Amino acid sequence: MTVEHRRGAAGLALIATFMVAVDGTIVNLTLAQLATHLHASRAELEWAVNAYTLSFAAVMLGAGAITDTLGAKRAFVAGLVVFTASSAVCAVATSMLMLNLARLTQGAGAALLLPSALVLATASAADEPSRHRLVSWWAAAGGVGMAAGPLLGGTLVALANWRAVFAVNVIIGIPAVVWSLLSMPSVVRRSRRLDVGGMGTATVLIGGLVFALIEAPALGWHPAVITAAALTVAGLVGFVSVERSIREPLLPPGVYTDRGFAVTAVQGALFSFAFYGVLFALSLMLQQGRGLSALATGLLFLPLTGLISLGSLCSAPLAQRFGRPAALSVGQALLAITLLVLAWAGTSSALWPLVLALLPAGFSSGLLVPTMTSQSIAAVEPALHGAASAAFNTSRQIGGAIGVAVFGSLLGTTHSFTAGFVTCVIVASAATTISLFLTALGTVNTGLEQSLANREPSGLVRTCNV
Repeated sequence: MTVEHRRGAAGLALIATFMVAVDGTIVNLTLAQLATHLHASRAELEWAVNAYTLSFAAVMLGAGAITDTLGAKRAFVAGLVVFTASSAVCAVATSMLMLNLARLTQGAGAALLLPSALVLATASAADEPSRHRLVSWWAAAGGVGMAAGPLLGGTLVALANWRAVFAVNVIIGIPAVVWSLLSMPSVVRRSRRLDVGGMGTATVLIGGLVFALIEAPALGWHPAVITAAALTVAGLVGFVSVERSIREPLLPPGVYTDRGFAVTAVQGALFSFAFYGVLFALSLMLQQGRGLSALATGLLFLPLTGLISLGSLCSAPLAQRFGRPAALSVGQALLAITLLVLAWAGTSSALWPLVLALLPAGFSSGLLVPTMTSQSIAAVEPALHGAASAAFNTSRQIGGAIGVAVFGSLLGTTHSFTAGFVTCVIVASAATTISLFLTALGTVNTGLEQSLANREPSGLVRTCNV
């Protein structure tokens, strides 16, 4: 394969990663129009965000195995076709049910794209330094996409309407499918059995949990909610049973039994709970509560999203100089305090306090995500890095889905958006504080373990040495 083909393949992988990340946040700026044009209820608006997150989380857990089984190129093309086709259905949707079912399919396509894009990007590298550089670019493309989503969504809604947010994926996706078929390199497949049982039970577990959380506030003890709760329990029992009995499970025991990884996965879920929950609440508060346009709302998100990119760039140097626990502690403490300031700013009639509060919130968020990702991988042996990365990203997606569900119910009605928003942000600050406590606890435990390891086995030996 020529140098031009390798560069083209890497570029396409980065574009796909950007698109996947954008669609995780861009829909927040369509919520006000969806409520008007498609007469969406609060629960239906939550599903517009969470349907994507739900299938993303469920399929992501096995996406690495799917990529190994199908081959990276086949998985990438399949994911891109599913993502593009479901985006087209979203763009022409005539009801919220149609839109949310398409979003569910779109998330599955996105989950297939991410790991296969990384494999294809690195496979196209000519040498080891290029490979490391492409991995960094791949991660940066996701971060920039997540940050660009709100502003891009506000701009598209202002220039056209909510349908343009999904139509742009089709405009990019169709030539990308053709390009990938012509230029993407084939990567040698690894022999690996697909854990269909694990994927199925994980989907039931995650889907039941998110459905129950979203619908319970409006429906109460409705048979649908009770059924979803029962499916959650059944999915959990089934998943544990399948994973213990299969030779190549989605979650190898070395991942979920590692205390360091488990703590980091919980912290990733808590961060996404706070971040995506606040993003959802802030979008509705600004558009439905204060009557701002989608473009104005997208511009107000710019301090948050712009500083996310800056924080991401600073995370690696800070973690290398001061250590990951120190970088995590600083980021979590700054975010927890900033969220309290954001709660106060939300009560002001002026917008400038809100803008100022979003600056440190964005920087600390950008600092945390790559640091936690590195921490999750460092906690396990190299052979488990792929599974650990998939599990960590799944925990983040689940946390984000729960955050949108919980904050949607806490936000209140149009007449009480301000009070509801303050409640949401205080809850987000509390979740971040818990994450900070876990970091501090882990640092103390690590220090004690090192102290015990360095201690002499006998006090007599120490006395003699003195």
